[in-house]
Order: sequence, then structure tokens, then C-alpha cells
Amino acid sequence: MSFHTVPEISKPGEHSLPTYDANDLTKGGIQAQIVLQDKVYTLRITRAGKLILTK
Repeated sequence: MSFHTVPEISKPGEHSLPTYDANDLTKGGIQAQIVLQDKVYTLRITRAGKLILTK
């Protein structure tokens, strides 16, 4: 069994990858749209608490 920890959200000026809370992206809902190079993707939080990204 493996356990994963949630990375701390970095403070401005720290050198790390941008970290976003999925609940913030969905504004408390279960879906958000993400645009990359004129393509729209849908991010969905499942009932099991997993993330699905579809085109």
C-alpha cells in the first residue's frame, strides 16, 4: 500500500512547479474547462475523488 502526500502550495518567489487545488479550479463544483492552444479540455472530479481530464 502506498500513501501520497499533498504538496504544500508554494509561496510567491519559491522555485517549484505551480500547484492548484482542483476544488479551486472547479469553484467548488465538479467540472472546469481548461484551454490549451485553442483546444478545450474538461477536468472532472469523480465521486471517488479522482480527476479525469478529457478533450
